[in-house]
Amino acid sequence: MELRADLIIVGAGMVGSALALALEHSGLDILVVDGGPLSVKPFDAAARFEPRVSALSAASQRVLERLGAWDGIRARRASPYIEMQVWDGSGTGQIHFSAASVHAETLGHIVENRVVQDALLERLHASELGLLGSARLEQLRRSGDDWLLTLADGRQLRTPLLIAADGANSAVRRLAGCATREWDYLHHAIVTSVRCAEPHRRTARQRFTDDGPLAFLPLERDGDAHWCSIVWSATPGEAERLMALDDAAFCAALGRAFEQRLGTIEASDPRLCIPLRQRHAKRYVEPGLALIGDAAHSIHPLAGQGVNLGFLDAAVLAEVLLHAHGRGERLAEPRVLSRYERRRMPHNLAMMAAMEGFERLFQADALAVRWLRNSGLNWVDNLPEAKALFVRQALGLSGDLPELARV
Repeated sequence: MELRADLIIVGAGMVGSALALALEHSGLDILVVDGGPLSVKPFDAAARFEPRVSALSAASQRVLERLGAWDGIRARRASPYIEMQVWDGSGTGQIHFSAASVHAETLGHIVENRVVQDALLERLHASELGLLGSARLEQLRRSGDDWLLTLADGRQLRTPLLIAADGANSAVRRLAGCATREWDYLHHAIVTSVRCAEPHRRTARQRFTDDGPLAFLPLERDGDAHWCSIVWSATPGEAERLMALDDAAFCAALGRAFEQRLGTIEASDPRLCIPLRQRHAKRYVEPGLALIGDAAHSIHPLAGQGVNLGFLDAAVLAEVLLHAHGRGERLAEPRVLSRYERRRMPHNLAMMAAMEGFERLFQADALAVRWLRNSGLNWVDNLPEAKALFVRQALGLSGDLPELARV
């Protein structure tokens, strides 16, 4: 049996779901396909934090509001932050950012990925969009002007326009033969949630250590402001050693690495260890195919910015497709899809270069480089206009924003 749709989105994660909802009223026959069951878990407000979180920008918040998912996120759990502190653990350089500097209420919200996902899935189930869960893609080939997808259970799907939103290890990208540039950071990230003796005061903190960056991102649960999500980047050997420690020893090591900025680390949830790899597709589009989110680009989790890039990908692609559909253009045409690529690739490459530059700068061990970066941090900290520009960039309020993301 063969199912046909005007547009098939493979991947019902945060970015794929956002794209589907952005096209909900387009009049197109849209099918969202995912290897998972697409079920929404009942939310338990007293449950542990999920280890994977994102720092949602103001632009991402606006996208989610306009898609009708933000209320579902707030009803579950979202932790706003209003300040950010960054310092060099090997010197005296530091910099401080605040929402007040650009007359904003927050710099963003730290939200568990599962919370965002469930709020979007809730909206998908309430829509008239086609959903196909527990459907793992096994084969992909061109068939005339269409893509023919074969699932693991033998079912076949046909579409003139295929969207890969299936993550960093995208099966669509691999099966379609899309080339990528990628490299290993030779670091692993340990992620978990910890309870600190002192409250975080809605401040995101990041210390650059000799081994890699260590981020403490503020979380709140039932009014308790002592919890933080941590992302600790370390060499593979050091990460293996830290993962082998019991909770008490891990908390002690973490407290030392963080210079006890929030006092003693009192408790830790179970830890995950994730190898860090950067990847970027050489092209975001092929005839009848577009890559979005982590399927197109994955970056160092320095500031939890990856999903913000993905939401902007989805918003721009939706805007391009809706405008083209309104003009009667064939959506699968390269000249249509290339409009999305031209708008998103430069922005994504700039963000990836910035993250890569930060990572390399703080890994540099030469005395002159250390002096320059510490002097530079302190110098910029005394330039309100420069810091305000950085804050607006972090909020996602600069550049070529699609209508969905405009505040």
